Amino acid sequence: MKKNNVYVFEDRGLLYLSGEDVIEFLQNLITNDIEKVTDEMSCFAALLTPQGKYLFDFLIIKHKGGYFLDCEKKNIDELYKKLAMYKLRSKVEILNLSNEFVVAGISYEKFLTLDNSKDIEGFTIKYREDPIFLDPRLKKLGARLIINLEKLYLSLKKLELKIAKIEDYYKFSHELGISQIDNAKLQNKIFGIECNFEELNGIDFKKGCYVGQENTARIKLKNKLSKKLFAIKIIEGDISSEEIFLNDKEVGKLLIKNKNPFALIKIESNILDFENIYQCGDAKLKVLKPAWI
Repeated sequence: MKKNNVYVFEDRGLLYLSGEDVIEFLQNLITNDIEKVTDEMSCFAALLTPQGKYLFDFLIIKHKGGYFLDCEKKNIDELYKKLAMYKLRSKVEILNLSNEFVVAGISYEKFLTLDNSKDIEGFTIKYREDPIFLDPRLKKLGARLIINLEKLYLSLKKLELKIAKIEDYYKFSHELGISQIDNAKLQNKIFGIECNFEELNGIDFKKGCYVGQENTARIKLKNKLSKKLFAIKIIEGDISSEEIFLNDKEVGKLLIKNKNPFALIKIESNILDFENIYQCGDAKLKVLKPAWI
């Protein structure tokens, strides 16, 4: 990522949760500890099924009396409905503010030039009353701004930022081993802990109960984690199936098949040989070694 580039994430949506019970409401649902989220710290979290399977992931940012949830826009209506289902009689208001606010990304290096910034994943500052935070998953991903749409271009001008191609950002994210596009393809197919949420600061094993906590904790404590989600690089050929083989033995499954593919791959004792050449239909693949391993 070039220092003065900015990526406008038109494919990201924003929910805003507020109300008397909002902290307790989120704490009982998400994989991370909402108490960590303050005016100076944001976090990464997920919502799982009761069995611990993946449903949604999002970034959580404190804003005024409530919290922004930054998630894939194509999934935002479904996330809204799921949260509304859990709300019951809780005093919580859920608003879809995707048409009023926009998410943009800047480089790690640019963030550190801003007043009051700190080199801490999740660290959050304000710029013209809007939050800017260093990505809580991995600081190499840079920082994010949540800006009122009416102020977007003036803010970018004041920050001396140049709009760059969003494809470049997602290619970079893929190289870092972090999936952000088409994550709905993972729903109910993969455990949250298999999505590397622990390594990406998305699970707090010390907090109380949340949806899917029992299986997540059991996999962790009993060392039952045998598969993980990894970025895949196609060396040659075309992908014509989902099953992935190594030496004629099935060892994984392709789950996300866009320009930045990801697959669930078996591991042994939390170790994977990244020099292996895998077969998937007519294609030969390699598993990219992620920055967080």
